[in-house]
Formats: sequence, C-alpha cells, structure tokens
Amino acid sequence: MRVIGIVGLPGSGKSEAAAVAEHEGVPVVTMGDVIRRECRDRGLDPAVHHGEIAQQLRAENGPGAVAERSLPVIEEHLDAAETVVVDGIRSGTEVDRFQTAFGEAFRLVCVEAPFETRAERLDLRGRDAVSGADGESLEERDRRELEFGMGDAIDRADLTVENTGTLAGFRERVRELLEGSP
Repeated sequence: MRVIGIVGLPGSGKSEAAAVAEHEGVPVVTMGDVIRRECRDRGLDPAVHHGEIAQQLRAENGPGAVAERSLPVIEEHLDAAETVVVDGIRSGTEVDRFQTAFGEAFRLVCVEAPFETRAERLDLRGRDAVSGADGESLEERDRRELEFGMGDAIDRADLTVENTGTLAGFRERVRELLEGSP
C-alpha cells in the first residue's frame, strides 16, 4: 500500500501529475472535488465560490476538514489498488492527517515551478493569472494557499519535482515516482 500526496502552488503541475497517474491506472483522489461537492451542496457555483467554501469548511470543521472528508474515498480505492494519489494537499495539518492514517505508506511530493511559468500555464489553460475566474490574481491565490498552511506542507515534502522542463520529461518523472523510483 502506498499513498502519494501531491502539493504545489497553482499552475505548478499537480493536475498534470494526477493525469499521468490516472493514465497509468492509479486511482486519484482530488481534494478539490470535496470542496466542489460542498459548493454544490450549498447551492453555489464551484467555479465562483471554490476558495470561499474551502476557507469556510476549514473554519467550520477545523484545518484538516478536507483531508478528513477525503479519507474514506482513499481507503475505498486502497481496497482495490496498491497505490493511490491524493491531488491538492494544502496544509501541514492535512499532511499530519494522512501521516496518521497511512504511516510510512504516505509519501508527500511537491511539484514546483517558477511564478512566471505558472502564470503562463494558467493563461494557456484559460485561467487568467491576472484575474482568475473568481476574480483572484495568481498572487492572491498563492497568498490564500500559503495562508492555509501550504508553505508548511511544501517544506515537509519527502521529494520535490521541478516542473520546468518539457512536458514529456515531467510526465516521465511522475511515472518513475509511481513505479517507486526515488
């Protein structure tokens, strides 16, 4: 059993790493899906209210709320798969929760890319780095994520993958991680 958590700032390549895992047949639990589901349950548009609801969930249920809601989904996947990837870890508290649940089987990987590269990627995805769908600039999104405690999670990563080269090279590095190569 292995649970590989992914952490990184917006546009760093977390979703691409998750897509590689899915392509390789590894189940992916996206923590943002918990927030999107909560938005819909509250009658709100996830594209507009994602950040706001993320903050509310943590305020209402503690800083580990999203991780806690993700655990049953991860455990269900582990019944049928040897490895599960968790996309979108946002805080040291979430890291603590996964370490408590999975012990040595949990490994945290940080995906990093420079600000300018991330801004270009978000622009190519149609997510304007100057003013995103919910009106936040990339700087504001980074600040919000770091306020959640993402800096602590990034600092605690077992491994950092620099995502500054080619897409093919990044995908190959992720496949190596999934196969167990350091």
